[in-house]
Amino acid sequence: MTSGKYSHTMALKAYVKASLTAISRNPSSLVFGFLFPFIFILIFGFIGNRSFSLDVGVSSHSNKSNPIFEKLSKIRTLKLISDVSDDVLLQKLQKGQIEAIILISADDNGTSKTYSLGITTSDASSNSQAFMAMMNGIAAEMNVEMSEIKNRPITVKQERIEGRKYKTIDFILPGQLGFVILSTGVFGAAYVLITLKQRLIIKRLFATPARRSTILLGESISRLIFAMIQVIIIVLVGTYAFGFTLIHGLITLLPMLLVCALALLVFFGFGMIVSNIAKNEHAVPPISNLIVLPQFLLAGTFFSINVFPDWLQPICRVLPLTYVNDALRKISFEGAGLLDIGAELSVLAGWGVIVFAINIRIFKWE
Repeated sequence: MTSGKYSHTMALKAYVKASLTAISRNPSSLVFGFLFPFIFILIFGFIGNRSFSLDVGVSSHSNKSNPIFEKLSKIRTLKLISDVSDDVLLQKLQKGQIEAIILISADDNGTSKTYSLGITTSDASSNSQAFMAMMNGIAAEMNVEMSEIKNRPITVKQERIEGRKYKTIDFILPGQLGFVILSTGVFGAAYVLITLKQRLIIKRLFATPARRSTILLGESISRLIFAMIQVIIIVLVGTYAFGFTLIHGLITLLPMLLVCALALLVFFGFGMIVSNIAKNEHAVPPISNLIVLPQFLLAGTFFSINVFPDWLQPICRVLPLTYVNDALRKISFEGAGLLDIGAELSVLAGWGVIVFAINIRIFKWE
């Protein structure tokens, strides 16, 4: 009887296939990999599609047959509310539900007709200053027009140039891609490796001719395939459902996938560290969250790190997820190539060296 030669390649393929099957059947992988990011994309996608407007109450005592009210009615960013009582308007203003209450009065002195525009604002409104600036500009413009001044000392000329509109989804979606890669790498590697250790699966594999590297390589490949599928699906949904900007079309996905692949290897290394620190499966979530949550909150996933206090921003700029998010945004919206994001890739590579250097010293198979 002849025995076939053992094939490490076939062993690797079998391990990758088994790992992908296990991932697809894991509810947490589907929730964190697809459902969770899609919820945020849907929420911020719909928010981003809303046009900016200011809600302004019109007093019931206001004169509405005048050029001021007519001009305000034609401004698209103003939503004039005049179908409720003054008491209700006052309550809305105190709660910050409207920006201001206006009262237009007309005075005819026989020679000319003048108007008074009374504006009531509240500290509860976040846009009251913007509204006042708008009203002062409108009043100044109408004063010149109604005074029939022909030679104006100052004129404003606007020149419009072509440009791409930076939508909310253009910022949010790359952040969600970064979060998907982060959670897939850290949680995925940590759970799998500690499970293999606890259930003595690794010990059984060592009884076969399979190399130890087959396990790590197989897990890395299966996680990489799963993550790339996640990224492609999320980008396609964001592009065709919410108008996410892919500056060069679908070809833009290629450099984005390369960045995600590098990031996944780095975060996979973090997961390996967690699997060595955690004593059992129950210890994985709290330890992993020490790595995941700070990056999720501080790495520019939902908003720019520039909104944080000055003392916190240097910490944000150390986190590897910050550079993943920045690189993805530069590629998708600005059309940056791999050379253009060399700084971001260098930081990620540096983190990779640090993480795997730690793993070389502390990683244990038992």
